[in-house]
Formats: sequence, structure tokens, C-alpha cells
Amino acid sequence: MLSVENLSISFDENQVLKDFNLNLESGNIFALLGDSGSGKSSALRFIAGLENAKDGKVDLDGKDLSRSGIHTVKPELREIGMVFQDYALFPHMTVHQNISFGINHLSREEINKKIESLLELMNLEGIGKKYPHQLSGGEQQRVSLARSLATSPKLLLLDEPFSSLDKSHRTQLVIEVREILKKAGVTSILVTHDEAEAEVFADKIGKIEKKQLLIV
Repeated sequence: MLSVENLSISFDENQVLKDFNLNLESGNIFALLGDSGSGKSSALRFIAGLENAKDGKVDLDGKDLSRSGIHTVKPELREIGMVFQDYALFPHMTVHQNISFGINHLSREEINKKIESLLELMNLEGIGKKYPHQLSGGEQQRVSLARSLATSPKLLLLDEPFSSLDKSHRTQLVIEVREILKKAGVTSILVTHDEAEAEVFADKIGKIEKKQLLIV
């Protein structure tokens, strides 16, 4: 489903990744561990088409996205969703408007049906008219996830999405988000520095050590 081959990323003279290789089956949830500055977020951004690389190949569902470090498909055409640490919700938009942001090409009936389905999946029924500042951190994170899933991505990339939450709420949300992704059948990669979080969330775990990916 996802294949990353021989990915190498450098910034000026500093090489952060060398011969990074990863293969994921459809529906798998993968966690990528590594110290700060190890290149884990750069790998995620290269897969999404947001980062350049010295070398590397990415295939998604049989489609060539990047080859020899050159992006052959634009980020917005890759059918890849991203969830960030800061949620990236639009503060002036309601929950309904935030989730519908990437699917405005659909009819109003289709949008409403999809949003209703996603809010039910996220256990967020009845909050469509609220604004982000009226939500808890966990609710904001689930809205961010719903917005990413609204476009029906083939792959979801999560860049330390739980790190800003306090520990008491984080563990439960990690479990809930895993269940949501499994129910939706979305292939996913989580970047984290928290090994316990990775063990709870993922089917498969890898760690970047000495610029290379080791499956643990």
C-alpha cells in the first residue's frame, strides 16, 4: 500500500536520514519513534510532498508519488491527510465549517451527511455549531482528525498530535483515535517521541537510529 525506498534527507551539510525504507499494508497503523532532530517529521513531510530530499522513492497504492527525490505528484493530489500538533483549526469557523473546508466541491447534502457521519464516528455529535475555543483540547484534536478524514485519504500522517495534551487526557485519546482509525480502515503513520504512546497506538513500530529506520 505504502512503499518508501532509500529516502535520504540532508539540510546543507547535515544529513538527517540515510537509506530510510518502509512498507505498510493497507489499514496498518505505524508509529515512528526518534529523538528530536532525528528526521522523523522530515520523513513524514517528504511522504506528504512538503519536504525535498536528496534521494528517495514513494509509492502509494501503486501510484508513483516521488522518485529520485523529486516529487512527481503535488501534495494536494496525493490523497494524503495530515494531523498536526497544534490542530490547525480555523478559529473563526465553526466545527462544521472546519470539517467541510476541504470538501466544498460536494453538494450541501453530501457535505452535511459526511460531517454528521464523522461527528458520530468521533463521538462529537451536537457540536457542529461550536467554535474551536469552546472545545476541550481532546475535542479539538478529534475535530482536526475529522477534517483530515473528510477528504477520504488513502494515508493519514499524524505529527505528534497528542504532545500538547496533559497526560491524564492523552492516554485515553490515543486509545480512542486508534479505534477510530481502525474502524475507518485508514492506513496511518504516527510520529512521536513517546515509546509508551507508540505501543498503545500502533500495530508496528519503527525507530530512527543513526539516520536509519529500524523496525522494533
